[in-house]
Amino acid sequence: MCGIAGTYRWPDGKAVADRLTETLAHRGPDGAGRYGRRVGDGEVHLGHRRLAVVDLSETGAQPMESDGLVLTYNGELYNAPELRAELASAGVRFRGTSDTEVLLEAWRRWGTDCLPRLRGMFAFGIFDERTGELVLVRDQLGIKPLFLLRRGGGLVFASELKALAAVSGGSLEVDHGALVASLLYYWVPDSRCAFREAEKLPPGTWLRCRPDGRVERGRFWDLREVAAEGRDRARAGELPDLAAVVEESTRRHLLSDVPVATFLSGGLDSSYLTALAARERPGISAYTIGFRAEDARFEAMPDDLRYARQVAGRFGVELHEIEIAPDVLELLPRMTYHLDEPIGDPAAINTFLICSAAREAGVKVMLSGMGADELFAGYRKHLANLVALRYQRVPRPLRRAVSGVVDRLPVATARRGYRSVRFAKRFLSFAELPEETAFRRSYTLYDRAELLDLVDPDLAGTVDDVLAEHADVYRDNDLDDFVNRMCLGDARMFLPGLNLAYTDRSSMAASTEVRVPFVDVEVVRAAFAVPGSRKIVGRRGKAVLKEAASSVLPREVVHRPKGLFSAPLRAWMSRDLAPLVREVVHDGELVRSGLLRRDALRRLVAEDAAGHHDYSKHLWHVLTLEYWYRGATSAAGQGPSLTA
Repeated sequence: MCGIAGTYRWPDGKAVADRLTETLAHRGPDGAGRYGRRVGDGEVHLGHRRLAVVDLSETGAQPMESDGLVLTYNGELYNAPELRAELASAGVRFRGTSDTEVLLEAWRRWGTDCLPRLRGMFAFGIFDERTGELVLVRDQLGIKPLFLLRRGGGLVFASELKALAAVSGGSLEVDHGALVASLLYYWVPDSRCAFREAEKLPPGTWLRCRPDGRVERGRFWDLREVAAEGRDRARAGELPDLAAVVEESTRRHLLSDVPVATFLSGGLDSSYLTALAARERPGISAYTIGFRAEDARFEAMPDDLRYARQVAGRFGVELHEIEIAPDVLELLPRMTYHLDEPIGDPAAINTFLICSAAREAGVKVMLSGMGADELFAGYRKHLANLVALRYQRVPRPLRRAVSGVVDRLPVATARRGYRSVRFAKRFLSFAELPEETAFRRSYTLYDRAELLDLVDPDLAGTVDDVLAEHADVYRDNDLDDFVNRMCLGDARMFLPGLNLAYTDRSSMAASTEVRVPFVDVEVVRAAFAVPGSRKIVGRRGKAVLKEAASSVLPREVVHRPKGLFSAPLRAWMSRDLAPLVREVVHDGELVRSGLLRRDALRRLVAEDAAGHHDYSKHLWHVLTLEYWYRGATSAAGQGPSLTA
């Protein structure tokens, strides 16, 4: 895991590439490298910051140069041993043991045809000295980030958006469409970028820059096609051995020349991976979190620690417990900076603090259960949307009566919150809507009317564009399985836009690599070969994964209530952050600029404080958006300008 950056046919390219690379120092504290060469009437410059995980010697250093090819690469290839053996049998002689060298030689032999064969997480730039072409690539599922900016025939790229912003000289403008999308989702979809000219290379694609200024794009992996193939396998009765697939993926994700640990929340996904990892590496360490007792009581949070301790004890895992009692006033702007874009999920703080503790203990690599909920229908929204179909058959007078009663119930009092009431109010907000709209409303922060009421009236058209984009992505398939349609929508939007994004950025802020065995191409193929009727059985989500885990984990862990990897937001809002909320609502930059309406924000605060509705997540995201916007619109930092 590393940080990569570069420029191609860009004015003052060496100075820009150097500054880009320096900004990524936290992603790779173990080494730095540079490469430069003339390209036609311009130059190419590649930079690299190294986090040494496989082949710690200088033979793994980057940018890696060999016989006319130069590679700057961020990621891990979990099938590198097989690819190395195949290349060696064809006569390739390797200098070291890194997967970087395997990737470079695979590219030399097969070019872009090597990409579908890669199993791992990666983003890289590879330059061919003979043709003068630079190719950028991003992995199949968007685990690793790659931001880029094109002007004329030139291009700059980096692992983080802040690197582009740091050298922009103030020339990058905030994209208001991305901000509207961020308000809706509390994160920025992978199809959008917070700055207008910048973009994210889409998952499963490559981009080729030629010396004459031409640019070519291609796709080497399509999740929609994988889902359709899975549907066909299911129809043919070719159901996968899911336990074997997950076990094999976990084993591959343990490949490392440095210590590996796991996240262990006590939930199904992290417990399953930890148990499998402990079989392969006895005595492995795990990290878990707890909250201040008063915060946990107020939030009515489940006792995840009890289950984490049980799993650790059963499998001989050394468990490190971290109490999350952060100075949120100090951490909020810090995390906003590291997250690059306005992402309002407080789980990013948990990830950062866990990875920081692990790094202090000498751990560079951690396994996470990220992705299982999206692929196997483990979120409450998946079950809720299925229940909504049945609820719509309830006589309308009875539905109106239920809605009236629930609407009058408080979500909190001064001493505690009521999770069941919050869930009921949330459910009734979408239970009678059409499929796509209901699915969107089940996990986003606002409906159309609420969003229009919140933002500048001039952004009404942008609001409709953002909503239409969600509809287009959700409907862009021919699956006949409602559950798998939801899983596909999540895997294309929710997973890369939020969970993989904050995991990468917050872990790399602590110079730690997080691997996600469930977000593996073979696990994904298996997941979409499982019918939705086996993912949600009765009221049990992730039923097929629970079945697979039952041979490894205790029954009480497999079938426990769903845990949370979140934070006690209501407690923070009512105590630590209340003065900041008032300041931002009354006189924040978003309000003063006219992007957000003060009266609408005041209503959110008043209704949340009165306990009528739970708007803690909404207000937390307003704070993250405010801090991000202040940074994005303040005077640009020093450094070479990106103006071309």
